[in-house]
Amino acid sequence: MKSPLLALPGAVAAEGQDEGVAAHYGDLFREQRALADGTGIVDLSHRAVVTVTGDDRLSWLHLLLTQHVSELPPGRATEALVLSANGHIEHALYLVDDGSTVWAHVEPGTQEALVAYLESMKFFYRVEVADRTDEFAVVHLPAGSIAEAPAGAVVRETPYGRDVFLPRAGLESYAAAHGPLAGILAYEALRIESHRPRLGFETDHRTIPHELGWIGSAVHLQKGCYRGQETVARVHNLGKPPRRLVFLHLDGSEVHLPGHGTPVRLAADGAEGRQLGFITTSARHHELGPIALALVKRNVPVDAELMAGDTAAAQEAVVEA
Repeated sequence: MKSPLLALPGAVAAEGQDEGVAAHYGDLFREQRALADGTGIVDLSHRAVVTVTGDDRLSWLHLLLTQHVSELPPGRATEALVLSANGHIEHALYLVDDGSTVWAHVEPGTQEALVAYLESMKFFYRVEVADRTDEFAVVHLPAGSIAEAPAGAVVRETPYGRDVFLPRAGLESYAAAHGPLAGILAYEALRIESHRPRLGFETDHRTIPHELGWIGSAVHLQKGCYRGQETVARVHNLGKPPRRLVFLHLDGSEVHLPGHGTPVRLAADGAEGRQLGFITTSARHHELGPIALALVKRNVPVDAELMAGDTAAAQEAVVEA
């Protein structure tokens, strides 16, 4: 999905997983400050939208997802994961039920596999699954925003702001009325600051929820069976995950940010030291300077000075060692 807002003056297209929306509109730090102050709007129209309708939608999803949703009240936002049989993260869903339909936005390009999985699990349940990405676009209003959602629009309200599901045809007019626009880089910088993981960035093919701090926010530990639950329960009750998410303050004198996959090592070991993890996401923050999230081995000392490639990094624990 290529957003029509990319045609606005100053818009610079994002790349990679966020292709289709603006990276920024000409002033990255101004856009970050606006979001932090509770003003502006972020175009997330590249994200996919999936709905589930039918009388059994909540009880059925409760059997498939990591989150407790069987009694999810209308209007309450939550997050949930789909795991493999071995407990590895396959999908991340950002959900809300409007009283008759569960709405979820998911990472761009993941909806086809997600819908196929859900369809394969319908059996005799009274549910209908649909990819609504062509019809609806997601926009984000930051915490504290006084902008109003259009009448009838579905809204996910979280501590970090509101995700609004708009008819795609109304995206341009809504953005014009509720600007200023902030690009995805500003949104990502604030996500990193708040230590929130993202599928495809903080995850790889073997990531389990405990490594990223998704227990609680996206994984409920006292619910019934679902695919991958055995791994979740075993790690929670008998051990600790092999890796842990950390927040990094990066050396501000470096010109280039370490990109996704950049090796993380102990600073004391130098550039030839053993790789202990990798950068998942990095950004330039309007107050904190260069920052990043990284996934490192659990036994890395929490007070150790690290190196991300050639960049010095001081860590803050996100997940307990």
